[in-house]
Amino acid sequence: MSEPIFDPMILPDEVKEMVNNALMSGSPMLLAAVTPDGKPLISYRGSVQVHSDDQLGLWMRNPEGAASAAIKNNPNVALMYRSSTTPLLEFQGRARIVTDPAERAKIYAAAPEREQQGDPEQKGQAVIIDLDLVQGVLRVTAEGRVFCRLARK
Repeated sequence: MSEPIFDPMILPDEVKEMVNNALMSGSPMLLAAVTPDGKPLISYRGSVQVHSDDQLGLWMRNPEGAASAAIKNNPNVALMYRSSTTPLLEFQGRARIVTDPAERAKIYAAAPEREQQGDPEQKGQAVIIDLDLVQGVLRVTAEGRVFCRLARK
């Protein structure tokens, strides 16, 4: 078994590439949140992109949807990435709705074209997730599993 990777909360290029290409590779990320009435909410999010070394951004086409309400009520969220080559990566952090017009435009522009086509008038809202933990198995090699564990101090 490979040694785990323990780093500060700086997403490695390998993870950034996975996230940024998740939709196009057929592995959209799964967002988990808690609704205002305390119920779990999970939904696939094709617009998730790396926003900075320790943040993810995503575009939500429906600003009145359940995910928006959940984030406004409780910012704690989790996301999951899984593909045929990556066993599992879990992301945990605090989400917030973006109000700055320039940052909002940047997140929309980073979303895959397919996602932008679902909201060409940009009536949705941008979300930034400040990551606190990223952990999981990046890949399996002949020597064993390669782990990733990044945590905010």
